[in-house]
Amino acid sequence: MDMTGNTILITGGGSGIGRALAEALHARGNKVIVSGRRASALEEVAAANPGIATATLDVADADDVARFAREIVAAHPALDVVLHNAGIMQAEKLVAPGSDLAIGEATIATNLLGPLRLNAALLPHLLARPKAAVLTVSSGLAFVPLAATPTYSATKAAIHSWTQSLRHQLKGTNVEVIEIAPPAVATDLMPGHAENPNSMPLADYIAETLAQLEAGAAENLTERVKFLRFAEARGDYAQVFALLNDGAH
Repeated sequence: MDMTGNTILITGGGSGIGRALAEALHARGNKVIVSGRRASALEEVAAANPGIATATLDVADADDVARFAREIVAAHPALDVVLHNAGIMQAEKLVAPGSDLAIGEATIATNLLGPLRLNAALLPHLLARPKAAVLTVSSGLAFVPLAATPTYSATKAAIHSWTQSLRHQLKGTNVEVIEIAPPAVATDLMPGHAENPNSMPLADYIAETLAQLEAGAAENLTERVKFLRFAEARGDYAQVFALLNDGAH
């Protein structure tokens, strides 16, 4: 992926990793559009970074995804990079009396169906561009799940698998497919993440991620996430799972 001169859409760009990547890529000479549910958060990003564009989108709503795709291509015909970053992470007690599927269904709608629907809507446009890229955001938890967030972990495992298939199907086309798999990062994705001393500082994460993008890695892995990513290959999956879920993390 070229690091400058692109027109980049970042979903979930109003906060956290999405905002930080938007600001960093904007600073490198890209036209950046941030999208999300909350217009106020998007406007704050734009006010702090003159030139960043905004567009509201509820990625969990199929009709809104279709509306958004039509409007974003019309407003930004040079769009050539899409970063599927929007996501939610909530704890679930699957065995609790009276537990329901509300959290699980909302997580699947946002984290999995959102990228699938938006990608399907925008891919014809990207294929018509001279050069384009699709970036997905999975997680270290795609490879070793956090039992407290079962559906989140499952959606990220699905995104990892789906990204591999998408990359294979687009082989030989003008569209590059890149997976970004963050470790725990100090953001407000989930209560306590920002303050957790084991969370990777956001600035450090962005710097390492940009370096990986510059290097052209199809799977963008910081050093911190490799502990999870390669647990099964190393043969210590059970120990890593136990450490993640039964020990301090």
